[in-house]
Parts: sequence; structure tokens; C-alpha cells
Amino acid sequence: MEERKLIPFSFYLPRDQHAKLKELAKERKASTLVRDAIAMLLDGSNDQFAAGYNQGIRDAAKVVYDCKEAQMVAVQGRDVGAILADQINELMRTR
Repeated sequence: MEERKLIPFSFYLPRDQHAKLKELAKERKASTLVRDAIAMLLDGSNDQFAAGYNQGIRDAAKVVYDCKEAQMVAVQGRDVGAILADQINELMRTR
């Protein structure tokens, strides 16, 4: 898994959705919510189970990748967190 670099993107929302999203932003959940929704949409799957499953896989891979202890051990020049995250990501369901 390569380093995650986030790039800003703007879009337009109706007032009521904007207000709700602004409330979530106070809890620092708005960006994650929008990223997750976009990722599920881009998966190309109309299957809610597959989209949720893939989100779970992404979340699991991120936990392993971000683990400081896993970053301290390297195998063939790559840290164990990155190696395991790549293997977890291979479990993603395709269309």
C-alpha cells in the first residue's frame, strides 16, 4: 500500500445535506463518511453487501498499515504493515 495523500475536492450540496454534513464535521467524521461513500460508488458494485465488505477490507488494511509496531519490522525492504495491508486488499470483491 502506498502512502495515502489526500487531495481536496469540492462539490455542491442542498442546504439540508450541507447542515448535516457540517454537524458530522464537528465530530471529525464528515471527510471519512464522504470518502467511504465515494469509494463504494467507485467500486462499481450495486451490491450493498460487496460494497460494505470492501469497505471493511479497506478499513482492516488501514489498521494494519498504520500499526507502528508493524512499521518497525521490515522484510526485504518493506515494512510488515505494508506487506500485510497489500495481502488484505487482495480480498476485495470485484464486480
